[in-house]
Amino acid sequence: MPPVDSARERTDKHDLILDAAIEVFAEKGFHHARISDIARRAGVADGTIYLYFRNKDDVLLTIFEEKMGILIRGVRQALQGVADPLQKVRIFARYHFRQVEDHRALAEVLQIELRLSNKFLKEYRPEKLWEYLGVFADIVREGQETGAVRPDLDPFVLMWAFFGSLDELAMQWVLAKHRRDKFSLEATADTVADVFIRGMAGSGSIELHPVVPRTVVES
Repeated sequence: MPPVDSARERTDKHDLILDAAIEVFAEKGFHHARISDIARRAGVADGTIYLYFRNKDDVLLTIFEEKMGILIRGVRQALQGVADPLQKVRIFARYHFRQVEDHRALAEVLQIELRLSNKFLKEYRPEKLWEYLGVFADIVREGQETGAVRPDLDPFVLMWAFFGSLDELAMQWVLAKHRRDKFSLEATADTVADVFIRGMAGSGSIELHPVVPRTVVES
C-alpha cells in the first residue's frame, strides 16, 4: 500500500470542513449552527473539527481569512495588464459583484453572519480586508501619478467610500433572496463604477459605460 500523504489529507479535510461550515452557516445562521452540524455536513466526527479549529468562531474567522485571500489574488489577477486606472475601477467593481453572485452561500456568510460574531467585531483585526481595500487605494495613487485621477482626492477616503458602496449593495442583494433574479449585479457594478469614475477623473477624457437607470430589472 502506498504511503498516505498526511499533509495533503490534512489540507483536504481542512477545506472540506470549511466548505461544509459555509453551507451550514448560510442555512442555519452562525448562532444557531452547531459544530455537530458542520461535522455531519462534512462527513467527519465531531471531534475531528477540533483538530483543525478551536471553536465555532475560529471556523468563521478562518473562512474570512482564507476566502479574502482568494479574493485579493483574484482581483489582482483581473487587473493585470490593464493600463488605465479608471478602467481598473470598473474591473474591480465587476469582479467584486461577480464573486458575490457566483458564491452565494459564502456571500451570505461574509455579508451577514460575520457581522454577528462579537469576536470579529470587537477583537479581530481584519488585515485581509484592509489589504483588499488597499488594492483600490493603489489604483487611486496610480491614477494620480498619471493624471487620470484628481490629485486632491484622499486614497484612504476613496477606498472606504468605494468598498462601502459595494458592500451595502451586496448586502441588499443577499437580503433580497427570492428577488435576486430581479437585481442585476452586473448593471449595479457598472453604475457604481460610472459614479466613481466621474467623480475621480482628472482633466483628461473618460470613457463611461452606458448608464443603466435602474439596478432592479423588471421581468
